Amino acid sequence: MPENTATAPLAPMEPEDIAAAFAYIRALQADDIDTACAVADDTGPELLRLLLDVAARVFIPITAADDCGGEPCAHSFLAAALGRLLLELLCHGECLANAPGVAATIVRFTENILTEDHGDVADVLRQLEAAGMKQAMEAHPAHHSTA
Repeated sequence: MPENTATAPLAPMEPEDIAAAFAYIRALQADDIDTACAVADDTGPELLRLLLDVAARVFIPITAADDCGGEPCAHSFLAAALGRLLLELLCHGECLANAPGVAATIVRFTENILTEDHGDVADVLRQLEAAGMKQAMEAHPAHHSTA
């Protein structure tokens, strides 16, 4: 049986990439279009790739979880397939394959899957950013000393 590639760890992002991507996501989530536009202008064409990297780090760990005592089962493969499908739609879907579409999808996923009763989405986004930043700082310690 082929290895479930959705469970392979993702390489850490650069700290400044995480900061830019989450600044954009949080600005859109708060309907702060001016800040979102400023972040997009500062980041340039790389923003879409950064948002897709964040989407992978948000969706894949959640959808790759297995609930069968550590053994692969139909549900775990289905969940992983759905996570990969969602990422595929973000990468190639006509409607979503742009920075606002990817950011909005991350916000909706966070609201509907990662919060209870559509709780504090902004707080969960801050937690996701902090976790990504911690991983990035551990993987790229030189950035820590210059930041």
